[in-house]
Amino acid sequence: MKLLTLLFGLVLILEGLPYVAAPEAMQNWLKKLCEINPNQLRAMGLVAMLVGLAICYVAQKTSLFL
Repeated sequence: MKLLTLLFGLVLILEGLPYVAAPEAMQNWLKKLCEINPNQLRAMGLVAMLVGLAICYVAQKTSLFL
């Protein structure tokens, strides 16, 4: 449970960092994001999830990240 809580905290830190570092750039980026086709966003989200899953699998099953 401690690891899950730490992971959640790290995700929040990484998600909030761009808004603190460059809020104007984030606003412009979000405006551009609204113009992208929803199917394209869905595909990009799926790719991101699969990459994350692959990273988790490799980290868990190998000694590559020791």
